[in-house]
Amino acid sequence: MYAVIETGGKQVKVEEGQELYVEKLNAAEGDSVTFDRVILVGGDSTKVGAPYVDGASVTAKVEKHGKGKKEVIFKMKRRKNYRRKQGHRQPYTKVTVEGIKA
Repeated sequence: MYAVIETGGKQVKVEEGQELYVEKLNAAEGDSVTFDRVILVGGDSTKVGAPYVDGASVTAKVEKHGKGKKEVIFKMKRRKNYRRKQGHRQPYTKVTVEGIKA
């Protein structure tokens, strides 16, 4: 069984036991989180929501929080002596999917 959930403005296909990285969640490490914005549930029969599937949810356990690799933003205008360098590290949460309730 699999599901497509919406989290952090993105849609993610998940299966039980899968580890995935999502946008930072407001939960402590070891806590259990529930994703109730389920767009699609697949398996033997497919349920498609409009926009979300009624009564469906995905539970996951928070493994850790962290920051991704540094992204470098470099702006330059030629012949104008204009150069700006900036870095950014996006925070993330690593979760393990424990169950899909359809």
